[in-house]
Amino acid sequence: MAREGGGIGVILATYDQPAYLELALLAYSRQSRCPDEIVVADDGSGSETAEVVEAMARRTGLPLTHVRHPDRGFRKTTILNRAIRASVSPYLVFSDGDCLPGPRFVETHARLRRPGRYLAGSAVRLGSTVSAAVSPEIVLDGSYATLSWLRRMGARPRRRVLRFAPRPLGALMDVLTPTRPTWSGGNASVARKEILRVNGFDLELEYGGEDRVFGERLRNAGVKGIQIRHRALVLHLDHARPYRDPERVQRQTRYRKAIQRSRVVEAEKGLAELPEEEGVTIRRLGLEKEVS
Repeated sequence: MAREGGGIGVILATYDQPAYLELALLAYSRQSRCPDEIVVADDGSGSETAEVVEAMARRTGLPLTHVRHPDRGFRKTTILNRAIRASVSPYLVFSDGDCLPGPRFVETHARLRRPGRYLAGSAVRLGSTVSAAVSPEIVLDGSYATLSWLRRMGARPRRRVLRFAPRPLGALMDVLTPTRPTWSGGNASVARKEILRVNGFDLELEYGGEDRVFGERLRNAGVKGIQIRHRALVLHLDHARPYRDPERVQRQTRYRKAIQRSRVVEAEKGLAELPEEEGVTIRRLGLEKEVS
């Protein structure tokens, strides 16, 4: 099968978790393959997030773009679409600012990408105690992504221990796993042209399966998933979700199943319908002139 070519960007969704975002950006600064751009999709955070992005651009030299819109509730799909529009790479990896990529995360997505396919990973969730123990020093020396350190901190990966498997075994596990590849907002990637094909993310969806609806539209368009959960390591830091509404989650689950049955490809209100809005800012760090 032919390989996908060109530059690779990372889109990181975040909301008011500047300490976690700093750790994530440090992890990206230590990748075996540096992304060509990182776009921070900021769903209305306070000023600390902008300060972290600026400080990390100076400290790491990462090619960062900070896209922010005003805080008007949970609007992840809207800010993701704004970040997609602000990005320039032909291939995009999606994750979150509370997710720490393993050292070969970007390299793995770049190596495994294929035309007409999307890559579907997942995340190993860390408990509150282990998450609190992750420091900038632990990220910089790579300990956060090792089983030995995680176990010393009290983590019990159980069957997820296979997510830490060396490359040949990880590839075999991805072939053997019965789990169907599904789009996860913390660890997935696809070509920009396929994002445009499905009209990006549904603007009207809130928390609860909003990312998976995007994956269903890709499948409806003939873009099938490739399982990479045992090859692209991501560690999810613990936090509360006060915005989680069980009724809304159930409603959006029903909507996702309806998309499956209908075979609809394009979001009715998505990237092309992204509204103009006061207070949206785009800052490209490291360039001579910032764009607002």
